[in-house]
Amino acid sequence: FPSLSGNDNSEALPESIPSAPGTLPHFMEEPDDAYIIKSNPIVLRCKAMPAMQIFFKCNGEWVHQNEHVSEESMDETTGLKVREVFINVTRQQVEDFHGPEDYWCQCVAWSHLGTSKSRKASVRIAYLRKNFEQDPQGKEVPIEGMIVLHCRPPEGVPAAEVEWLKNEEPIDSNLDENIDTRADHNLIIRQARLSDSGNYTCMAANIVAKRRSMSATVVVYVNGGWSSWTEWSNCNARCGRGWQKRSRTCTNPAPLNGGAFCEGMSVQKITCTSLCPVDGNWEVWSEWSVCSPECEHLRVRECIAPPPRNGGKYCEGLSQESENCTEGLCIQDKKPLHEIKSQNIETASDIALYSGLGAAVIAVAVLVVGVTLYRRSQSEYGVDVIDSSALTGGFQTFNFKTVRQGNSLLLNSSMQPDLTVSRTYSGPICLQDPMDKELMTESSLFNPLSDIKVKVQSSFMVSLGVTERAEYHGKAHSGTFPHGNNRAFGTIQARNKATYIQNLSSISTRSELKTTAIFGHLGGRLVVPNTGVSLLIPHGAIPEESSWEISLSITQKESSLQPEGTDVLLGPEVTCGPSDLSVSTPFALTIPHCAEVNSEHWNIHLKKRTQQGKWEEVMSVEEETTSCYCLLDPYACHILLNSFGTYALIGEPISDCAVRQLKVAVFGCLSCNSLDYNLRVYCMDNTPCAFQEVVSDERLQGGQLLEEPKLLHFKGNTFSLQISVLDIPPFLWRIKPFTACQEVPFSRVWCSSQKPLHCAFSLERYTPATTQLSCKICVRQVKGHEQILQIQTSILENERETIAFFAHDDSNFPAQMGPKAFKIPYSIRQRICATFDTPNAKGKDWEMLAQKTCINRNLSYFATQSSPSAVILDLWEARHQHDGDLDSLACALEEIGRTHSKISDITETEIEEPDFNYSRQNGL
Repeated sequence: FPSLSGNDNSEALPESIPSAPGTLPHFMEEPDDAYIIKSNPIVLRCKAMPAMQIFFKCNGEWVHQNEHVSEESMDETTGLKVREVFINVTRQQVEDFHGPEDYWCQCVAWSHLGTSKSRKASVRIAYLRKNFEQDPQGKEVPIEGMIVLHCRPPEGVPAAEVEWLKNEEPIDSNLDENIDTRADHNLIIRQARLSDSGNYTCMAANIVAKRRSMSATVVVYVNGGWSSWTEWSNCNARCGRGWQKRSRTCTNPAPLNGGAFCEGMSVQKITCTSLCPVDGNWEVWSEWSVCSPECEHLRVRECIAPPPRNGGKYCEGLSQESENCTEGLCIQDKKPLHEIKSQNIETASDIALYSGLGAAVIAVAVLVVGVTLYRRSQSEYGVDVIDSSALTGGFQTFNFKTVRQGNSLLLNSSMQPDLTVSRTYSGPICLQDPMDKELMTESSLFNPLSDIKVKVQSSFMVSLGVTERAEYHGKAHSGTFPHGNNRAFGTIQARNKATYIQNLSSISTRSELKTTAIFGHLGGRLVVPNTGVSLLIPHGAIPEESSWEISLSITQKESSLQPEGTDVLLGPEVTCGPSDLSVSTPFALTIPHCAEVNSEHWNIHLKKRTQQGKWEEVMSVEEETTSCYCLLDPYACHILLNSFGTYALIGEPISDCAVRQLKVAVFGCLSCNSLDYNLRVYCMDNTPCAFQEVVSDERLQGGQLLEEPKLLHFKGNTFSLQISVLDIPPFLWRIKPFTACQEVPFSRVWCSSQKPLHCAFSLERYTPATTQLSCKICVRQVKGHEQILQIQTSILENERETIAFFAHDDSNFPAQMGPKAFKIPYSIRQRICATFDTPNAKGKDWEMLAQKTCINRNLSYFATQSSPSAVILDLWEARHQHDGDLDSLACALEEIGRTHSKISDITETEIEEPDFNYSRQNGL
């Protein structure tokens, strides 16, 4: 036997006689390759027949005999001796071995003929490293494109097996011929489908551990395709040059999963020319014809100078004319023709005489009956006693709601009026509470009582601060009382003409953005608080001795104005009224807009709603016209108008570089589940009224503004908008998969109405102890502008910082009347107008004033006004309602050279005027 002490490596034959002469040992079981997992030893076994002895040799050295465990048995078939041997190999033995190859062991079995050796079995320490050599990377691929996700698993012994997961579910390539996972651990999708979008993960595993790669998000997108063009529309001009258009939609197919929107414009326009209608006109009469046997001759004319064309009107009048050609001397039926005609005339005269006498008799009878009935009705009433309905001035009786007790706007029925018969009363004497009044009919407005003079002091007048007993005369001026339902106003004349009654209603709520006030000859200003919408009534626009109730409101429901094609509603729909009133001096209406002003990219129009509910174009902003004037500032449009109504601004993008300014704001609040926190991201038009609507909604939901809003320049280049939440603290907060990024199609952002775009994200805390939230909100247009809002807030309301909503909070002054409403004192204004309205040979007149106040276009409009300088100053007042920069105006006047000192220096001496002092203190 060999020496197993470890010092003698020679081999020797056993001394015993073999159990089967002539047979070498045959291995029934040879040692297998083995892996040591962690610190657990492995067992190697060897089994041979016939064998006298079996020993292990590891790395060329015999294993000590004491480390062998041997078992003997007898094979029942052959009767030969079977020997089986076991040894243990520890992790320490393998680690201590340092050789050119792996640790190995081999069995050697002896018989009388010699030895037999088994295969070498390697023993290795199993492991699997943590990091993948290559993680799969996310991809965005078009539909039917090829997807290849690479994965190189971590180094390990034995080599790791790779398995792919899609949305945490194993992928079986045997069930889907479109997927191949056999190529060097890579995942190949031959033709991408929409269903192939998802999160893909590479899983590597061996006998030691499993490892998971980073997830790769695969998005299969669909690029948009244009539909077929529609037919060309009819020419929009009935006469002359106009345009036709046709449109197409990006729905063949529609873009999906961030696919590119169709390139090019969705609307095409071409010019067209319609033939103008030409009305016909008569040619000169022809010569008279030869006298006929009936003693008449004829002359004719034709409608050919020119003839009617293209739908024009035919000539009015007769084409043929006849007259007697013998001056009554022609004989007919043996009588002169003039005798026959005179007899006919006499007969007709008799009939007319008898008819007239009959009609006169009937008229006298009716008059007598009417006078009798009138006297009977008058006898029932004395001159000094009159029915109380006379107080209504011929109006119908009002039925006031009894639940509103103590309403100061109702007439005090307990006060007896002093009535005398001397003058005609033809107008209302009270302005009713709009919450309680009944609608009055058209007939009641124009059915006054005759010969009544009213002297009355009502609780309505007392409630408005008019305590002295005044005498009111109603005057029926044309245009003073409007038709329709807007009847809460009238013409009021008091003894003290400087006194006017103010009835202010300026509550701007979520349900109604409306301001109403009564203005007189001194003018004033109306403001819808925190919306950027205002109305300036100049001094003298309303006739003297008159007061008008004027309202200013914003339409909050869905606008009836539906823009065509890629046209955009740039601001709110604003109504000022009553609509049937007109002023002698233009008033200034200010409407905010969200366009980045550039005439090369935008064509902006002003539209007005007709009484039939249709919209008609008033003018283009760049148009030269004398009917109205538009001045476009970066964030608002100031419009000079003479008639009230409903107006809106429409923008037509001329190029893809047209920019619609969006305001991005983030609000947050805790949800019903105390661990959840909601983030709501709004993208709205950059107008104060759009932001106020969002603020009102968030107040109802308990939302808090988390960061100062930022401005996003959204281009009309057909690319979509992406909103995502970034840098969420991983061990404090989490967000649901596939919800961290939301994408909005271009058409949803560009062509939407005034309703703000709203995306919500739900975050969850791991523990209630987390009270701070820090993350980023990224809002970007694909291939366009990007804004990042850094959120750092406490989710507890008592620890949160308050961010101001509005830069100019004008809710305290929704209406101002008289000098308080204007920045320039009235005396200074009169001196400026007197100076610049007078023509000057040097050109230093109102045109120079317009140029210095940045009014360089459509000066012909001001030339048609009675006082161009006054209208220019009204426009200046509308543009500077918040800053009131009098110094800049003074500098402009100094540059012209028509004044010798600054207007600000002049106003120092007049600052004691209460009205002007009040306006400067309040910044209005």
